Amino acid sequence: MSLLPPNQERKRLGILRLVVASFVLLFVLHLFDLQVVNAGAINKVSLENRQIPRTIEAVRGTIYDKDGKILARSIYRYDVNVAPRNVGPITREVNGATISLSVDQIAGQLASILKMDKEEILRKLAGTGLYANLKKKVDAAVYSQINSLDIPWVYFDSHLSRIYPNGAVAGNLLGFITSDGATKAGLESKMNPCLAGVDGKETYEQGVDGIRIPDSAIVAKEAKNGGSLRLTIDTNLEYFSQQVLETAVRNERADYGTAVVVEVKTGRLLVAAEAPTVDPNNPGAVIERDRQAKVFNFTYEPGSTMKTITAATLLDLGLATPSSRVVAPYKLKMSWGNTWIYDSHNHPPMNLTLAGVLRDSSNTGIVQLGAKATRSQRYTYMKKFGLGSKTSLNMEGEGSGILGDPKNWDLLTDKNSMFGQGIGVTPIQMAYAYQAIANGGVRLSPTLFEGCTAADGTVTNYPVGAPVRVVSEATARSTIDMLEKVVEEGAIGKTASVAGYRVGGKSGTAQIKQGNRYGNLYAISFIGMAPADDPKYVVAVMLYKSRRTGSSIGATPVFKQIMQQVLRAYRVPPSTTKSKNIPTEWK
Repeated sequence: MSLLPPNQERKRLGILRLVVASFVLLFVLHLFDLQVVNAGAINKVSLENRQIPRTIEAVRGTIYDKDGKILARSIYRYDVNVAPRNVGPITREVNGATISLSVDQIAGQLASILKMDKEEILRKLAGTGLYANLKKKVDAAVYSQINSLDIPWVYFDSHLSRIYPNGAVAGNLLGFITSDGATKAGLESKMNPCLAGVDGKETYEQGVDGIRIPDSAIVAKEAKNGGSLRLTIDTNLEYFSQQVLETAVRNERADYGTAVVVEVKTGRLLVAAEAPTVDPNNPGAVIERDRQAKVFNFTYEPGSTMKTITAATLLDLGLATPSSRVVAPYKLKMSWGNTWIYDSHNHPPMNLTLAGVLRDSSNTGIVQLGAKATRSQRYTYMKKFGLGSKTSLNMEGEGSGILGDPKNWDLLTDKNSMFGQGIGVTPIQMAYAYQAIANGGVRLSPTLFEGCTAADGTVTNYPVGAPVRVVSEATARSTIDMLEKVVEEGAIGKTASVAGYRVGGKSGTAQIKQGNRYGNLYAISFIGMAPADDPKYVVAVMLYKSRRTGSSIGATPVFKQIMQQVLRAYRVPPSTTKSKNIPTEWK
């Protein structure tokens, strides 16, 4: 064994010290670089790695009925999540004492609140991951119970959900929101500019355990919530009408039915009911057809309810009076080919006045009297009554009806159109045509929106179409007088009477085309007004493809029940006068 000379040992020791000093210096310089020179940049990168961007959902506005009852609103629902890696016992202060809760005990508490099996909870708590979902979209009450447990490894994700507290009430009118937030049909779609808000943005810091750090959120852009929409719809009447319609559709074995209630003097739409209807909370439970707003977008041949418009046209042109006479046979041969027009039932020739033609709903009678007006004149009045055009509401999928160009009407359509065949209307069009008669000859555009109130309180009112003078006040009054005779004396009309009130109205039984021919299924309807001495409300009912009743006697009970409820709900005083004495027959 040899020893280094003293001078070499000192030299080697000096080299070692130099190397160590160099490493220390490099470390100090690097540390200085990290903590001083580049500290800002490093912290920024670190923060960026910890920060998670998040959209702040804007709250969609609430839809109210005319009385402030909620038809649609948005609520928060919560996903209940855990970070299995961090699951463990927790301690809690209870009455000044510290107690410890095991994972098994905590799982039992969670299972009780979430209404889940404890073993399922325990399976989800096991593992080393940062995320496991216990349950999705629990309501605020459940969220509050779990949050109060103060479990550090449980966290929540919030989501906005759309709910419809009244279920299927006005469901076809409201439309719905899909699970991914898309608006579908109805007012949810049409009024989206009012109801939709503008989402905001924020970032929050996430710890190494993957859980959000409390109070770390930085809001980059505030969310702007949507506005609230108030409708003219009366929820109670809408519900009642839907129940009556549902029973009638079932009893008549019809495809569907509609009911419209209009406040005569204001044009406010109080009811737009349908059956079958849709619950917007679960739109997938019904077929596509039953998710539509058929009051606005379904076109059908109106049948004999059109005779009222033909009669009013004749009166306004001075071509007839309620007492104008006609001989109405069971069938009437046209002047061309081998074409005949028939009444609904076989009868000997009847000596009827125009009022009697409406009372008995005679096709042959209205065709003879209606021929006094040219097709161009009749078409002009149809348009003034609102047929052939969408309403000013211009609802999603709303139909215009079908009138065509009178110059292109064939000879049969020219005649049939007088009693509602060969043309198409929507339920809302016919309701407001009768509103015009009830309102002294002035047709109002439907009013459905009372206004949109933005989150900041700003109110937006929606324009309503200008009133249209359709017929004179005298013509309107005479037409109402004739419609009263339908209810007072008509075989079917009598079943639409309301005790204590003067009622005027007209039935409609329209054959439905099957291919190029009319078949044995019908669109049956009744439209009327009350009190007839000073009309306040119009009710229009239609049942499509009735398989049980081949006449409007299947629709009059629906009209009667709804009109009774309307008059009762709005405390309309009974009539104290009698109808005008108008002859319906002549000798």
